[in-house]
Parts: sequence; C-alpha cells; structure tokens
Amino acid sequence: MPSFGNGRRVAIIAGVRTPFARSGTTLKDYTAIDLGKLAVAELVQRTNIDGALVDLLVYGTVLPSVMAPNIAREVALLPHFPRTLQAFTVGRACASANQAITDAADQIALGHADIAIAGGAESLTQVPILHSRRMSDVLVAASKAKSLSQRLAAFATLRPRDFVPITPAIAEPSTGETMGQSADKMAKINGISRESQDRFALRSHRLAAVGTADGRLTAEIAPVPIPPQYASMMSTDNGIRTDSTFEQLSALKPVFDRLYGTVTAGNASPLTDGASAVLLMSEDRARALGYTPIACIKSYAYAAVDPGEQLLQAPVLAAPVALQRAGLTLRDMDLVDMHEAFAAQVLSNIQGLASPAWAARAGFSHATGDIDESRLNVMGGSLSIGHPFGATGGRIVTTLANELSRRGGQFAMLTVCAAGGMGHAMILERV
Repeated sequence: MPSFGNGRRVAIIAGVRTPFARSGTTLKDYTAIDLGKLAVAELVQRTNIDGALVDLLVYGTVLPSVMAPNIAREVALLPHFPRTLQAFTVGRACASANQAITDAADQIALGHADIAIAGGAESLTQVPILHSRRMSDVLVAASKAKSLSQRLAAFATLRPRDFVPITPAIAEPSTGETMGQSADKMAKINGISRESQDRFALRSHRLAAVGTADGRLTAEIAPVPIPPQYASMMSTDNGIRTDSTFEQLSALKPVFDRLYGTVTAGNASPLTDGASAVLLMSEDRARALGYTPIACIKSYAYAAVDPGEQLLQAPVLAAPVALQRAGLTLRDMDLVDMHEAFAAQVLSNIQGLASPAWAARAGFSHATGDIDESRLNVMGGSLSIGHPFGATGGRIVTTLANELSRRGGQFAMLTVCAAGGMGHAMILERV
C-alpha cells in the first residue's frame, strides 16, 4: 500500500467529537477553544494516551478568535500535555479539519513525528463582530490623543453609520456570491430538482436518526455539560429531525434565490457549534504501544475550481487523483462519505463523478464512476448532523473509519467541498 513515499503508514487510532449543536442553542456559551479542549481531552482519556508522547497538535478553524488566533496552541495547553507540545492552526474553509489531519499525517509519514492529534472546532454562535473601518480609525486616533480635548475631538467626528457593526459573511470575497447562492446556481446548471434535494435531505435525517438510536453516532460523542447550570449533559446532536417528512421539507420556501431557487433551510446544512479530534500514529508506533488502528490513510488529494464557476464542485477533481494515488477505483470503495453542505452540492458532485467531461478536467480519460447509494453517507451527514466549519472533517474521518471497521470492509473514500472553490478527497484502508 502507498505510504507517502518512505514506508511509514499513518494509522487512525480513534476519533472523538462533541455533540454538534445548532448555533445559538445548547453550546452557545462555549467558545471554539472551549469546544476544542473538550474534544481533545476526551480523546486523550478514551485512548489512555500519555500526553507526553504526543509530538504535535494540529487544529483547524475558519473564524478564529481575534484574541487567540492560534486555537491549536490554546488547546495544546491542556494539563494533559507538557507545555512544550508544538501546535499550529490551519485553515482551508470547510476542509480545515481535513487539512489538519493531512498535515499531521505528513509529519508522521516524513518521520518528523510518531504521534499527533488533529481536528478542528467552530463556534458559529460566537463569531467575531468588527467595528466599521471609520470607527477603527477614530479609536486609533483617540488612543494616540495627548489630552482629553483631543480625545473628545476625535470621538466628535463619529456619525451614526460608523456604529454599524460588521459581521463575517459566508460569501466569496472574489465574487460576492454566498455558498447558498452557489448551490442554487449548481442546481440549475446540473438540472438538480427541488424534489431530489428534499428527498436527499430527508434521507440524511432518517439515516442519522438510525445511527443515533443504535448508538453508532453517539459512541463517538463526548458528552458536554450544558451551561449555565452545568447540571445536565448534552450527548447527542440536536439538529437531527426524527419526525421530518418530505411534505414538510417541500413546503419550505427558497432562502437564497427566492424567485427561482430550490435551496431551502431544509436541504442546506445548518450553522452549527462543535469540535472534533483524531489520534494519529505511525503504524509501527501504534503496534509498539499496543494500539490497534481502526484504519490507515492510504492517500489523499486536494483540488480547486474557479469560485465563479461551480463553487462546491472541486471534490470531483480531487477524488480521481486520490483514487489514482491509492491504485484503486471508485468500484473498490466499500463506503463513501461526502460532506453535505447542501443537497444540491452532493447531487452535483455525484453527477460530476459520473461525468467524462469532469474526469477530463482532472486529467483522466474515463469518468470516475457511479456511486452506489447504499454505500453513501450511511449514517447521514452534515444536512442533519450539522456543520461546524472547522470540525466537520474530523467527524467524517472518525465516522467513516469506524463504520468501515464495523462492516468489515477494506476501502472507503471521503470528500469535502470548501469555500474558495476547494475540494478534498481521502482514501482510508481498514487494517
């Protein structure tokens, strides 16, 4: 099996995450750093790993705190680790945790590390809110004033419009187009109907409900005490609709293109708070320490498209490269997990993988192939479970590796779309 070029296979030992909660609900009082610490601490405890043996911690986030932008270092300062643990933060939009995992895997494969923790966290409740540029200029001028009169003179220049705050927009800086607008555009370009989107969303909720009820999903969750009394614990995701029906979903109105759009709140992933963490080791070190890996990383790839084209279609370009690097085809995959940013995006990605034209764009002469729906997102996905931007990749890797092991399969593929027109694919192998 390919091993990043030098014979060192990277093993996935275990993964843990917090419950995923819709923003503004149960986890709203936790910062992304808080959530990250909860996930990583639970991972350390469940695996009984000696924190002094961990060589590095890599963590992803999309909306970092302006007060503590290196979330990885803050998480690494848990009492479970020595203060000398090196840690760094990465960002690749919705694939940030995937970037953290592959960066950590690269360090292990290169022989620069033996044991690493990687993942990500996001609080989409506690997003940074900025002053206007004019307000910032006035505050700087007032801070430099040498007298009270000069300070008052600076503040006297403020106008009502200067007090309007600026919040982060989920839009492309290069095009001004939001992800939802992009999903609507992709649905139109690829002929994805409103009905097919709603049915796919309903499928996600039903499968996630089953995975929760039978304990497969909840086994990966670290229960979190609920503020402000901390008298009870949150141990399941709160976005899964067990009673959702197709009729309810089809009655929702489009939220982006209100006249001609098909993307609704029901067939789009909700804004979510949560964190994830994955323990990685070189396979040899894992065996020496008595750990049994649940999977190994066989290959991975990243790709990008023009953000002004089909923003969330880049996984279609990454997947065939990852498969080629693994020496496998889509037919060899026992399971496939595709991040569900929008139902329209997943259905467009599926269509693109079956397209010779998209394969040619990736440099291949044949289409990547058709996806067997019975092997796709078998416990739902982001449409139902939720999508904390920086954490989702860790959730997908953990769930997919565990389910591959449970089913006794050999290979699995995951894909993640991300803002900026980026895409990721990874191939896992059960060991």
